[in-house]
Amino acid sequence: MAVAPTIKRSGRRDWPFSDDMEQHADRLLAIEPFVSMDQQRLAKLREILLHDTRVRTFKKGEMIVRQGDYGTSAFMVLSGGARVVLNPELPRELLGRRAQEKKPFWRILAQLWSGRRPPESFNTRELQLDARVRANTETGENVRVYLQDVPRILDEHQTAVMAPGEFFGEIAALSRMPRTATIFADEEPTEMLEIRWQGLRDLLRYDARLKEHIDKIYRERALASHLRAIPWLQHLDEAAWKVVLEQTEFGTYGDYDWSGEYKQLLREGKATRPNEPVIAHEGDYPNGVIFVRAGFARITQSYGRGEKTLSYLGAGQHYGLQEVAHNWRNPENPISLQRTVRAIGYTHVLIVPTAVIEQWVLPTMPAKFLPAELQPPAPRRTSEPTTRISSDMMEFLSENRYFNGRATMLIDLDRCTRCDDCVRACATAHDNNPRFVRSGPIHSNLMVANACMHCADPVCMIGCPTGAIHRSEAGGQVVINPITCIGCKACFNNCPYDAIRMVEIRDRKGAIVVSSDMKPVLKATKCDLCVEQIGGPACQRACPHGALTRMNMGDLEEFTAWVGR
Repeated sequence: MAVAPTIKRSGRRDWPFSDDMEQHADRLLAIEPFVSMDQQRLAKLREILLHDTRVRTFKKGEMIVRQGDYGTSAFMVLSGGARVVLNPELPRELLGRRAQEKKPFWRILAQLWSGRRPPESFNTRELQLDARVRANTETGENVRVYLQDVPRILDEHQTAVMAPGEFFGEIAALSRMPRTATIFADEEPTEMLEIRWQGLRDLLRYDARLKEHIDKIYRERALASHLRAIPWLQHLDEAAWKVVLEQTEFGTYGDYDWSGEYKQLLREGKATRPNEPVIAHEGDYPNGVIFVRAGFARITQSYGRGEKTLSYLGAGQHYGLQEVAHNWRNPENPISLQRTVRAIGYTHVLIVPTAVIEQWVLPTMPAKFLPAELQPPAPRRTSEPTTRISSDMMEFLSENRYFNGRATMLIDLDRCTRCDDCVRACATAHDNNPRFVRSGPIHSNLMVANACMHCADPVCMIGCPTGAIHRSEAGGQVVINPITCIGCKACFNNCPYDAIRMVEIRDRKGAIVVSSDMKPVLKATKCDLCVEQIGGPACQRACPHGALTRMNMGDLEEFTAWVGR
């Protein structure tokens, strides 16, 4: 009988963001915004700073964040200065981008023999707590990228300087979205306070004044870049832009930790819609055009005594322009909102008031962007794309929130022969460790398998104390680092789609690995979309009948075409 190997069980306190914050804590508590926070709970504030922040020093020209990277932390300038690149964007090669590293050919061949290994087996030496690994808590930080010719960049690109006390990166950290701009150190040295998102969330709960401070910064800096990306607003002159930016309203609906409540409702068999706050209600006067900044919203219409789902909105999409434009062109025959908009999960919105749209946007809007007029009581239309998906299929997708998936595993049960080639291919690609289960909710002939969907809003990342579950910097896949995973089950409990499993790991001889208290060591495991494989997802490539696909559910037209093959 094999002797069970033991390793030290790690916990949250084993993975602070930095090991040297004791020397910085008092200095931080003496500056804004921390000095103005609730001093009666000073111990709690100090604990957050000690555990969830770190001080980093950058040389002039060194990148602090890069546009397109998936951020999980925010920054505050402590000393020196930082510069943000506004327009045009820096070229890809200047950002130090490179292709995602794939497994070399010899390792791919070796996978054919990996079935001899015990499932979920690791070299236990790789799982020992290591101070060197703990100090390097963010993937990719061992390689720093510098801008070699800063003066030339300043000549060719519009930039803005951020001084001590300014925050940036908080939107990406809290909404699990890519960074919207590249920021580099403008002086040497530049000292930054980095706050991982768990600590930023706690700080926002700790004192409302920090939220007000962050909202003010967002209005001054990020709002313009977000709205200027909208095609039908790009014709505005500076006077119009000034009014639009000043009058835009912010709104947040739902709960950041929405997945726990959602899963509880599913277990109880209750409908989820009562827990979806209304952003705009059918029949109300259109007070403005709603832009989804982050998250998702459901578009519904009255149907009998209830509602039916017509579509949904994701980040960058909008609702209400058609009604506002109709009333502007037909002031004698105004109409109300034709649809209801409900937040799903946690949704950030921007609202440009109707008066601003009518006075500053519509009079100069190019004709190609003007929406078609509505003619009640003729069949109502929306500005959102229409599809040929049946209403019951739309309800199935919406009630289960599958549109969150960027790589959802769909199986056509009419074509699937249950040969399990997809599962075997997955196991082969992951050293005899299959990363999904070929089962899941079924509607008609469509199964949505319990495989990681690599969500646009990956709520599984909420609550991970060590950052073990994170976005791949190259492709945005949601992956888990087994070394820093402490088996706390936070991601397992948060995932709304049952796509994460907790497994008892083994050594190469097949013996269960236990901690010093002789309890099995658990690790979270899930599909990584074959991020290291040259050919992409092995499950899809292995299906001999074309029954399985990985699909971005944000593209309803692609989904419709696949279902209707």
